[in-house]
Amino acid sequence: MKVTVSRPELANLIGKIQSVVSSKPAIPILANVLIEAKEGMLTISATDLTVSMRAQMVANVSEEGAITLPARRFFQLVRELTTPEIELTVNADEIAYVQAGTSQFRLHGINSGEFPAFPDLSQGEQFIMTPEAFKEMLSKSVFAAAREDSRHVLNGVLMMIENSNATFIGTDGKRLAKVNTSITVNPEHKSQSLIPLKAVEEIVKTMDGDEGIKVSLMPDKIGVETGEILMITKLLSGDYPDVERVIPKESSYHLTLHREELMTLLKQVALFTTDKSHSVHFSFTPGELTLTANSSEIGEGKVSMPVDYSGEPFEIAFNPFFFHDILRHCKDETVNFAVTSPHNPGLITDSTTANFVIMPMRLAPA
Repeated sequence: MKVTVSRPELANLIGKIQSVVSSKPAIPILANVLIEAKEGMLTISATDLTVSMRAQMVANVSEEGAITLPARRFFQLVRELTTPEIELTVNADEIAYVQAGTSQFRLHGINSGEFPAFPDLSQGEQFIMTPEAFKEMLSKSVFAAAREDSRHVLNGVLMMIENSNATFIGTDGKRLAKVNTSITVNPEHKSQSLIPLKAVEEIVKTMDGDEGIKVSLMPDKIGVETGEILMITKLLSGDYPDVERVIPKESSYHLTLHREELMTLLKQVALFTTDKSHSVHFSFTPGELTLTANSSEIGEGKVSMPVDYSGEPFEIAFNPFFFHDILRHCKDETVNFAVTSPHNPGLITDSTTANFVIMPMRLAPA
């Protein structure tokens, strides 16, 4: 193999694919990336056996071929080089030579035949979304998903497709995010895909550009492709909880809250919560919301803001960080807040399709 490529373009490609490589690979080959030179293109592939990614760039291919190289060393080398172009040559002994100006480096590779095969998506149902829309749906749901929960089905985002509508759900049992959008797909297609957190975060981070994102659906995996990037992920298995039963359908109290003002106050009062008790007391009285947090070790914080509330006074407690996270993923100047009692979840909505649910905490004396 012999290929000449633009070093800045290669470094950019590496930036998109590097986090797929496992830091603790189950087998040695997974610490490597597959590099293929063919038909005027250089292709780099990485996998951790759950998430696989392939990225391509135009290259001057003098001799076609393939090799796997240690990902971390190769990526660091490319980033440290300063020449506009680099030449990569591979001999029959799986040794790669990197030429950059007058500098030459040698890396020991492993035969490309040992690299795991890329999954086939040709039989999958497909639909196309803009990168902005797809990333927004995932971003608005993934923040509420659990991280390293023993209930592994919560460590991902559920994508449900039915009646040409895609619904994205994330929950960790303490908060829930649900958002949906219409898509152009076979109206009879119905599926549920539980996408792992790592895959969701890779999509949000790497999928951009002017081209549409093509999503391919298979029973045990999905593929996401745009421009020069293709990512395939295995799906989590298991039964996702029925979230509809925790989304409030009727509420006793309805308010409109100024989003940015409340976010600012939550950050202030959260400074007076402890690691043991992330709890802020919400007290609603006619025309005013008061937020209070206190701890014997730190002290007390008390802030207030005007609200359009005229009912009976009521109190409820929430985790301020969870509440702030939800507000951060809302778009409007104001949000709607609905709740029934101090022991029932609150519902936060804006002008989009999103439903955000937050579970209350035990009320402590203010």
